[in-house]
Parts: sequence; structure tokens; C-alpha cells
Amino acid sequence: MSAGQFWPGRYTDRHGTEVVVFESDGRESIRTTIRGVRFEGDSMDDLGALGGEPPEAPFAFFDGALCSCLLEWEVPMPVAVEGQGVRTAVLDCALRLGGPAGPGRGLDAETLTTTLRFDGRTYQNKDGQGDFESALHDVQRQLPSGVRLQACIACAWSDYNPAGNGLMAGLACFRDVKDRYRQVDGKHGPTGIFAIWDEYTEFVQETWLCGEFEHRAADAGYRGSFPSRPWS
Repeated sequence: MSAGQFWPGRYTDRHGTEVVVFESDGRESIRTTIRGVRFEGDSMDDLGALGGEPPEAPFAFFDGALCSCLLEWEVPMPVAVEGQGVRTAVLDCALRLGGPAGPGRGLDAETLTTTLRFDGRTYQNKDGQGDFESALHDVQRQLPSGVRLQACIACAWSDYNPAGNGLMAGLACFRDVKDRYRQVDGKHGPTGIFAIWDEYTEFVQETWLCGEFEHRAADAGYRGSFPSRPWS
């Protein structure tokens, strides 16, 4: 895998806005420092204070993770353009984390917005999509013909567990068992995803990229093509 990335961003809550930098290893670790406090998590909606109990205000927490705030960050996104090779776009991400909904009711819904900036135009996912899988499928569908995202979400060797996935970083990479993964055509049976699930190489973030990337073929693996066909 390539070296870690630093994503410029902002943190906003009722106390104001802070310029921050998010450090990502591309797998299941995101770190940042906000108002002098170090945070870490395996996803942007699971950032907890490092080394012990959550600090006192000016932060809001639910089950040890930040809530009632807006997280914004920029991710460099390679884009393959037919006839031109690979170019770099920018993916602007904004995640609004709700507050406690009431006793025994968890948190208010979180809202994810992803906007790809490329060639002077913007491509934004639709409202109501709560994870990077859905958001990036939607962004890809809007891109002109011959323009394809080049990231783990679009790779031939990645797949999700049929049990579901969270906001991000739940994408399993099967690059070390490519021959076996090529045979996957569903969920169960000798060629189902469960038959090779324990052989995955590692979990990766959807926006990550390594040197073994290959564009995903139509209807490959358990999850199928990228982008998937939208619901009618």
C-alpha cells in the first residue's frame, strides 16, 4: 500500500470552526487534533479521544465518539480519462453528525455529502445516502463517458460483507487471492463470497488506492459492477 495521506479539513460545532488536518493510513485509522485534543477512529463517524476518557466541553460525545458537529475534508482522487491517462481530481467530503435523539434512541441521522471537482465541474451525490459506497456510486454515474474513478471502491479486487457496512473503511481487499476472487458470483456456495471471506488481505477505505488497482468488470464478485445499476 502507498504511504499515508493528510487531508485538509475543518471541524465545526456550536462553539465555532477549527481548521484541522486528518491523517489517514488508508485502512482503518483516521487521526486528527482538534482544540489540542488528539482523536482517532476507524471511520469519520467514530472519532474518539486517544488515551482514555473523552475530554470535557467544548465537545459533544455519544458512546465515546464525537457527535453534534460537522466534519469537512478534501481527498485527492485519481480519475482515469480515456485517451488522456490518469488525472487528479478533488473529492470534497462533508459529514454532519447528529446529536443524541433521546433516551434509548441513539443519535439523530448523519448526513454525508461528497462532491467531486474535476475539469471545472462538480459532481455531487444525492441527498439521503449515508455511506461512501452509495455516494461514490452516484458520483460515478454522473461522470461523462470515458471518465472513471480510480480508487478502491472501483477496484476489481474489493468487496463488502453481505451483512452490510458502515460509513467507510468496511471494504475488504482480496488482492492476495485474485484467482479465487475472480470466481465469486454470489453469496453462498463454493463460489460465494463467504467461501473466501476469511482470506481477505485487509480492510481499506473506499477512496484509497494501491499499485494493484484494476478497474472493476461488470457484475464481478458479490457486490457486482461499479457503478451499480440505480434502483428504478
